[in-house]
Amino acid sequence: MREPITTIPAGLLLVCAWLNPAAASPRNDTPQAAAPAAPIRIVAAENMWGALAERLGGEHVRVRSILSNPDQDPHLFEVSPGVARAVAGADIVIRNGIGYDPWMKGLLAARGKPPAEELCVADLAGRHDGDNPHLWYDPAVMPMVARALSARLAKEDPADSDFYAERLQQVLAAIAPVSERVAAMRARFAGTPVTATEPVFGLMAEAIGLDMRNRRFQLAVMNDTEPAASDVAAMETDLRQHRVRLLIFNSQASDSAADRLKRIALQSGVPVVGVSETEPAGESYESWMLRQLDAVASALQSGQSGRAEPAGR
Repeated sequence: MREPITTIPAGLLLVCAWLNPAAASPRNDTPQAAAPAAPIRIVAAENMWGALAERLGGEHVRVRSILSNPDQDPHLFEVSPGVARAVAGADIVIRNGIGYDPWMKGLLAARGKPPAEELCVADLAGRHDGDNPHLWYDPAVMPMVARALSARLAKEDPADSDFYAERLQQVLAAIAPVSERVAAMRARFAGTPVTATEPVFGLMAEAIGLDMRNRRFQLAVMNDTEPAASDVAAMETDLRQHRVRLLIFNSQASDSAADRLKRIALQSGVPVVGVSETEPAGESYESWMLRQLDAVASALQSGQSGRAEPAGR
């Protein structure tokens, strides 16, 4: 992922300033109430966190996910007045953090008082600037966020805390196969050399124990800078000489350089797998992750096939 180059126009900040957050959020005026008068309003910067909120909250929540189109490059996102209004009226806001959605911090700052309950995934996971921001690809993070979000929902709506606790257990059971599949793949593929055009899948590759090569090249692409000529040459050499067993690419953000590397990989007999940054429509988090893990495992098994796996959709 390239760091999003997104600014918030001054006019959009005025949208937040014109709104009266206290009037827009009457539930916050009556914290002593036994149950909310209306569903808890949640805005998630990315749809994998929004989908999690829907699963945990059921009919007790209304969720809007901002980055949700798997066919759209999330790096090109621009804030709209509708997004500003949604954040201004939210009871809970979920953002990824560490540079992936910097526009959300600006919208939160502009909404004034009372502040929304904010859940920053990076803070929860103990990650900092410079770390890989694709946190949903770390199999340990989603259960962590689920527990934290369930606690926030129970805090907002204590009368339904038993409901949220039951939903949490259901979600944890549903996503457990992801960690199980990662463990099985680690036992089989740990130490296998692979490479990628961007570090989208990097945290998952790390969990599997894959030997990820060409990290400087990937970081340059993520930060939207030109990779050094020596790093480009090293990447192409790894592919042409079959020093890696797999090339992973971002199926949502392609350019001529990435397309060239895919061609070199396929011509050299190195399998290619695409992964996406947003959760595809009609899929759960676990089906999305398991499908991509299956594609990676199949590619690593094939070794010499040189075929492109359609994991990223």
